[in-house]
Amino acid sequence: MEDLLWWLIAGTRGGINRARIIKELHSRPYNANQLAQNLDLDYKTIRHHMKVLKKNNIIKCSGEGQYGMVYMLSPIMKENFDAFDTIWKEIKNND
Repeated sequence: MEDLLWWLIAGTRGGINRARIIKELHSRPYNANQLAQNLDLDYKTIRHHMKVLKKNNIIKCSGEGQYGMVYMLSPIMKENFDAFDTIWKEIKNND
């Protein structure tokens, strides 16, 4: 999981925004519109990152339709949040 997180956050374009989404979802579930507002990102940008995170089993969703979908961290991401936090701190220290 740690290698996957490194790739998703530090190894690909948009990784910082994906990390910000993970951090936001760590506090509670959100829908895409709430995430867009909280993170000051375009709604379509959020939707793109949610697809990437879901495909890689970082998040899961509940609800139906594009606007009724609520996102939360997957159980495996919750178990590995310390690894994510370590990666996030290292990336932030290198800025």
